[in-house]
Order: sequence, then C-alpha cells, then structure tokens
Amino acid sequence: MKKILLFLLVAFGGFANAQYVVNYKKVADTYFENKDYYAASTFYKKALKITGDSSHVILPYGKERKSAADDKVIEDYEGSIYNLAESSRLYREFGEAEKYYAIAITFTNTRFRKALYYYAESLRANKKFNQAIDAFQQFIQKNPGDVLAKDAQKEIESCKFAIEEMRFPRMVQVKKVSGNVNGLGSNYAPVKINNELYFTSSRPVAVASKKDMVKTDAGEFQVSTKTNPFINNIYVAKGELTSTDIAVKKIDISFPKNTEAAAAAFTPDGNTIYFTAWKDKEKYAIYSSKKTGDKWTDPQPLGLQVNSKDFNSTQPFVTSDGKFLLFSSDRSGGYGKFDLWYCAVREDGSLGQAVNFGPEINTEDDERAPYYNTLTKKLLFSTDGRIGFGGLDFFESEGDLVNWSSPKNLGYPFNSSKDDLYFTATDDKGTKGYISSDRESSCCLEVFEVKKEYLSIAGLLTDCKTKLPLAGASVTLTNAEGSQKLTTGTDGIYRFKVDSKRPIKLLFAKDNYFAITKNYAYEELAKADTLIYKDYCLSPFKLGIPITLENVYYEFNSAELTEASKKVLDFLIPIMEDNPGMEIELGSHTDNIGTDEYNLDLSNRRAKSCTDYLESKGIAASRMTSKGYGESMPIAPNEIIVKRKKKDNPEGRAKNRRTEFKVTKK
Repeated sequence: MKKILLFLLVAFGGFANAQYVVNYKKVADTYFENKDYYAASTFYKKALKITGDSSHVILPYGKERKSAADDKVIEDYEGSIYNLAESSRLYREFGEAEKYYAIAITFTNTRFRKALYYYAESLRANKKFNQAIDAFQQFIQKNPGDVLAKDAQKEIESCKFAIEEMRFPRMVQVKKVSGNVNGLGSNYAPVKINNELYFTSSRPVAVASKKDMVKTDAGEFQVSTKTNPFINNIYVAKGELTSTDIAVKKIDISFPKNTEAAAAAFTPDGNTIYFTAWKDKEKYAIYSSKKTGDKWTDPQPLGLQVNSKDFNSTQPFVTSDGKFLLFSSDRSGGYGKFDLWYCAVREDGSLGQAVNFGPEINTEDDERAPYYNTLTKKLLFSTDGRIGFGGLDFFESEGDLVNWSSPKNLGYPFNSSKDDLYFTATDDKGTKGYISSDRESSCCLEVFEVKKEYLSIAGLLTDCKTKLPLAGASVTLTNAEGSQKLTTGTDGIYRFKVDSKRPIKLLFAKDNYFAITKNYAYEELAKADTLIYKDYCLSPFKLGIPITLENVYYEFNSAELTEASKKVLDFLIPIMEDNPGMEIELGSHTDNIGTDEYNLDLSNRRAKSCTDYLESKGIAASRMTSKGYGESMPIAPNEIIVKRKKKDNPEGRAKNRRTEFKVTKK
C-alpha cells in the first residue's frame, strides 16, 4: 500500500512543494477546460508518468486506504485517467481513448459512469464492433434511464449494420490523395473548379514560441509550449494531385484578423465563392466574395436569410444550375441540432428565405455538408442521426428539394467507422469525386478520391416456344438495398446496375406466362468483374387449357408413382413457388383397357398421388385439385382400322395414359 501511494504521490506530486515540481495535472486541467485536447492529453500523460511505450498505468485498488490524503491521490488519479481518455476521444485519437477508458470503466465513482459508453464508442471507431456491442449493452443494463441509453441502442444497431456491410463491400474505389494536399492538421471540404482543387486545411502556420502561464495553488508557473498553430484557411492546389510536390497556397482573399475560413463553394461560372467564416467564441456564418479579374473582393456576410448572431450557419453548397444555395444550420425551426436548409438564388444574386429540407432528411441529430446533383436529382449529405457505421456517415436521397426518398446509407467503403463528409463530384453523374474522412488518421480529416463502380446484371428474355424476344415482361431485381423494376422492350433485353455483390433475386413475369425466379449467390457474383449476362425464357399458358407432363408413370395396375415420375413432377414445384397466386388441377387419364368404372377409379387415385407428392414438397393443398378422367378423353386412337379390321394401337394407348395439369387460377 505504501509503495503504491508513494508512486501516486510522486506522479501527482508537488502539490505542496510546487516551487520544485511543475504541477502537470494543473497544466493539463487548464488545457482541458480551454478545449485544447491535444495539449491536455500530453500533460495528463506527464502527470501520470506515462511514457510513449507505456501500455498501462498502476491501478490504486485492492488496498486499504489509510487517510484522506490517500483518497485525494486516488481522486486525482481517476480524474486524470478519465480526462486523458476524454481528451483522446475529443481529439479523435480513438486508439488512445479506448486504452484509458478501459481503465476508467473500473472506477466506482458515479462521476465516471459515462466512461463505459465512450469506451464502447471508441471500440466501434476502432472497428471492434462485436466488443462494442457488448459494452453498449452493459451500459444500457447499468444505466437504463440515462439519456445516453437511447444513443447506445442506436449504436448497437449501427455496429450490426457495419458488420453486415463489411461482409458485402460496395463497389467503390477509395484512394487517399497524395502529396501536399494532405499536410499536417485537418484537410477537408475539397471542391474542383477550372482544374483547380480548393480545400480547407488547418495546417500549421509559423508562430513565435511563448511561455504559457498556468496558475496553481502555489502560484504561477510558465510552461513552454507553442501557440496553437492550427488555423483553418482555404487553400488551392494547381496541377496533378498525384504529384508529391504539387503547389499549394492560400486563397487570395483578405480575411479579417483572427478569422478562420472553411468549406468553399462556387457558383457555376466560378466568379462567386461562398464559405464558412468565424472567430473564436463567435457563431459560424456564411460569407461570399466575388472575383474581379484575378482578385477576390473583401468577403461579405450573407444576409439574415442565412446568418444570425443567435445561430450557426455553415458548409454552403451551390447547385450546378446556380439556382439554390444549400447549407447546414442549427437555426430555430429545425428538427434537431444542425439541419439542412436551402435558399433560392435570384438572378441578381440575392437570396430568398431559408427553407428546411424537412423530416425525411433531417433528424434530431446533425445533418452536414450537403451536395445535390441537378442531373440525377440525388442529394448526398452526412449525418450521425441514422443507423450507420457510427460518427458521420454519407447518405443519399433522391428528390426535388421538396419531396425526398428515404435516405440510404452509402455503405462500406464509401463510409467508415469514423467521420465521413464533404462529398464533391468531378463528373456530371456524381460517380467520381472527393470526400473527407479521418478513417486513416488518428485525429484529422484527410482528402480522398472516390470512384463508384457497378456490376451490370443483363440478358435476353424470350418466349420459350417461339424463341423470339419477349416484350412487355416485368423484370424485378431485389437485394438487401431494395428493388429495381423494368419492363422489357421489343428487343427483350433487361439490364440492371448494382453497387455491391450482395445476393440477388431476379423475378421475370408476364401475363399468360409462367413467372420464373433466378437467384445469384454472393459466391457467383464475387467471381464476376463488371457484367453478368444470362438469357432466360418464359413459357406461355392459357387458363383452363391442359399441358401434358411427359413421362409420368405409375407401377403396373397401381396409383403409386415411380421414382422417375417424381422427378418429372418436380418440374411443377418452382412454377408453383414462382407463381404464388396460381392454382392448378392435376388430371390423370387411362387407355381403354379395363372397364370404365375401374379406369375412372384408377385415374382418380393416380391424380391424387400427384397432388399428395407435391404437397409433401411444400405446395399448399389448397392450391391444387386432382381429378381422374378415366378413358373418357383420349387424345389418340386406342385402336386403328387395318384392312377393315380393328387392331390394337400401342402408340395411341401410350399417349392416352397421361397426366396433365392446367391452370385454373392465376
């Protein structure tokens, strides 16, 4: 006990003798209160005497406490561990956060009860989804009435979603942009115009060193650090992004002193730029600047339609037709924290009133960084308010700024277990572009190039009898993402595009034809490159017209089906399964050998044996009827006349001994 306490007193030492030892905990607490989490984590580690290669710290438990001083040491220790975990999480260093929350969850003080939730969140960010599910479930069990219990349940669903998504990745290439674009600090919100890439970066700027003054109970101490150099500014890169020495410079706009700027957007002609700007402790607002020759005018804040001192407005986007300005704001009248809004842009450049995107898009949490393609009518945005990978995920919805389809998560690897936002397209249809993500970084957003790819499922649909292309047929493709449907033209061609290789079901249907279903397993799709081409045909039928089942035989003078006959009847099983509303009659016929009464009875028993067999294979008895016709409906002569004498006709009698089915209801 004494040795452990001595260690802890040294680790947090100097409280009474501060003139000899810098109080690192006090320094760390000061940075933590000022939300400088990177610096805070650095000094908490110093206070805890954690070196770069430390894998754990000593836990002061399992020993009897001797005095109030012991309690104070443990209280400071626990507070420092918890704040170190918090600093790491808030700095987006989830690997470190997981490590220290794993210690904090052992603390009994209720002050640290949220540690379990954030431990689970860190596990999720580190792609440890099953462990995260267990931790979130533990948090709910221990804190059923906590406001975070609802969020924990959503996180569990997100982890399950992520596990499934990573089993079936979307066909998307994601490549980190090399060179000087992804420098130190955060690099995000890329937008390409006139062959120039504009993006935001918080890369360090040159500042002089200074001594930070930190007050302690014993007086003031100077700690040598650098002023936070990470200031957000808009930069422009010219040339090939693959070049390691691509030229990067700040945009030539005169911002007011101490102003940070981010997230540029341009009008279609490139002569007006919109961006977010703010000063420390002030609200975010959207500004614009106009290009005159090679110069940008001094930035001006947008009017009250967008900005206010009472709320934040950020992340502008201008549609490619220049008619609408989209942005994210926590202004009143929304559905949650930050919502998506839009304003009409008039011909003179002035703005109409802001309109909310509505509850189909916005949630009670954050919606960020809108992108809208006027050609495809698709909206891409980021949100943490829906089931996804956790953090901010990209979602896509189709609509016209008033009516929207239900947003769909764009899946893995478009999304990651961390934050993903700021999509911008580099082609008309939005299949290529850039995103920002901290998926490969311990702290900061970086710029990635993305390219969507697709697997084409196509083929020719024909009439099984005529072999001609079948027009007017309905073809439906269904997979985990939903359904797509088309009607074949005169060429009989069907074609779909999917963005993942999840299992697929195809349903082909047309009036007066038997529908068919074809399934593609993941293993089959995984082997394909970009195209699977298969031809199919549909068999026609007419209601009430019998169709002969060839080669259905029975044991001699018996109603018992032969094994070969069962295989023939198996032909009806997929037809019945693919046409669930269809009802049929199975009829049995005999030749004229034997009495009428005997043949009628035998045919009834034989027809019944057919329906019994199909029922044993899962076809509902209510969808089938059996009927024996005896020798009453021959389709060939049982006897023929040869030289004016009747002669047995074995071929004819064989044709008459038949089993047929006919559709009685479609």
